[in-house]
Amino acid sequence: MTRRELLQSAVTAALSSLAVGHTQETSMATPDLILSNGHITTLDRGTPEAQAVAIGDGRILRAGSMAEIVPLAGPRTEVIDLQGRRAIPGLNDSHTHLIRGGLYYNMELRWEGVPSLADALRLLKEQAARTPAPQWVRVVGGWSEFQFAERRMPTLAEINAVAPETPVFVLHLYGRALLNRAATRALGFDKNTPNPPGGQIERAANGEPTGLLVAKPSALILYSTLGQAPKLPLEDQANSTRHFMRELNRLGITSVIDAGGGGQNYPEDYAVIQRLHQDRQMTVRVAYNLFAQKAGEELDSFRRWTEMTTPGAGDAQLRMNGGGENLTWSAGDFENFLEPRPEFAPTMERELEPIVELLVEKRWPFRLHATYDESIHRFLTVFERVNGRRPFATRFIIDHAETISEPNIERIKALGGGIAIQHRMAFQGEYFVERYGAKAAEATPPVSKMLTLGVPVGAGTDATRVASYNPWVCLYWLTQGKTLGGLRLTSEKNLLDRETALRLWTKGSAWFSGEAEVKGAIAPGQYADLTVLSDDYFKVPGEDIQQIESVLTVMGGQVVYAAAEFRRRDPGAPPPSPDWSPIKAYGGHWRKAEHRPAPATQAMALASACGGGRRCSLHGYAHHQAWASAAPVRDQNAFWGALGCSCFAF
Repeated sequence: MTRRELLQSAVTAALSSLAVGHTQETSMATPDLILSNGHITTLDRGTPEAQAVAIGDGRILRAGSMAEIVPLAGPRTEVIDLQGRRAIPGLNDSHTHLIRGGLYYNMELRWEGVPSLADALRLLKEQAARTPAPQWVRVVGGWSEFQFAERRMPTLAEINAVAPETPVFVLHLYGRALLNRAATRALGFDKNTPNPPGGQIERAANGEPTGLLVAKPSALILYSTLGQAPKLPLEDQANSTRHFMRELNRLGITSVIDAGGGGQNYPEDYAVIQRLHQDRQMTVRVAYNLFAQKAGEELDSFRRWTEMTTPGAGDAQLRMNGGGENLTWSAGDFENFLEPRPEFAPTMERELEPIVELLVEKRWPFRLHATYDESIHRFLTVFERVNGRRPFATRFIIDHAETISEPNIERIKALGGGIAIQHRMAFQGEYFVERYGAKAAEATPPVSKMLTLGVPVGAGTDATRVASYNPWVCLYWLTQGKTLGGLRLTSEKNLLDRETALRLWTKGSAWFSGEAEVKGAIAPGQYADLTVLSDDYFKVPGEDIQQIESVLTVMGGQVVYAAAEFRRRDPGAPPPSPDWSPIKAYGGHWRKAEHRPAPATQAMALASACGGGRRCSLHGYAHHQAWASAAPVRDQNAFWGALGCSCFAF
């Protein structure tokens, strides 16, 4: 063979090899879906930024440039143009209460994000008028008086004035609760009823109750009170859970770790989420922890559960994740900075130790609620004793950890544990500062120190009763260091940059369910869970972070929520039920752009000229005044609504 023939043969072989390689790559990577023309933050260190991502069989196939990804499309590949929007991995809440919260979501009036007490009372008045007997209006969730322009709580007199005949239960974080006159009647209170533990009955001149203030509630008191109110039928509970998941999707959440909760018995109270899972109606991945329900029976419960199920049981959509967050009621270090730090009874350790030993023996991951460093010190002493006899072979989580010290962080690391932090300080920061001082709040919790010391850290909300389920409030707090009321807490050196904060909500949280290999990044082989944002998280002013939401949420390669220019792709949901549901009228978290809670089933009757701004750019009238009025501006078929601009009414 001549030199020329040898060269030609080599070139032919090389080209043939390239062709085969290209064919193989193409055949392996033919996607079901391509998201193109975006600013995609992958959190994959190999390809940190991308313009497009290819998805197949529910997983990420590849992320890269337009030139790399778009040619991979086959004849059946769906291509969605992101139109330059920012996309990030789907958010993962490391500590929330979706299963319990879903059962009640459609019954609850949300004050989350409402800008004024006047607005909040107006919503309460409207909802009380449409709520049929014997149902209650429940205001439950993450709101603070500091978010209101008035900077105060509602009074019982104000609640009675707007809801004279409908029972109302207003839960303010876990700090206090208010029940109106109608609620006390429903509970059977009369002039002879004594004040309940932690509560004070307000009375008229004749001694008849006009309301109840629970000023020093415990979780048990609150659960008991809520338990006396009517529940939704099973079908409505399923509908309610679907709408709660959809609300989380609207905020970009695709995964959660459910921490259990009071009144959430296993397996009885898991029927609804199991049904939705069987019917393929879940739009959020759930890993759940089992929560002890009865004081003194905790060990028996965990023994029973370890014989019934195992961590990891289930699938990628719904799986068991271990024990917690209250392994014993005696270790109840709960979240209320209005009250002094609780001191545990001397019996706490001997009640906690056999449960920890059981869980370690069974290799069950577990989590434990711990606010204060003093509590964490005592818990870790128990863990270390157990570890000395039976080395930990599973992960564990310390929740909250607001005042944890560096030595205790190092002890957690040595045992192989992690720390799940939540945004309670955004809601209770003012109380913390009043009790402990501004200096103490500068690193509460010390997230930056945790990361420096190399402990796994995940972020979450602890919604739905003690904080908002909104992840963007948490990201705002982590990066700006402020409360909802604007009080600066965190010192500059302890703030997180935006990417680091985002990692806590994605890759960080994935560790807590043992899914770090499949969640948290837009990288080959990971679940195709991602969200496209209404505003660019990395570019908007810091104050605007808390207003971000999703315009396109994808879970497992399927669109589960879509809005704005992607609205036609939205799979929708059945109308909220029952018909009187506050969610049907108002939606969930208040949306600043609309100056009211978001409607779940109807569009706003606004002309594009009005743009949703604070003032109408066309007429100069205050848009929010129209929406806050009693005029029928929401009916698109009525006079003012048909005009397409409700501010005409004013």
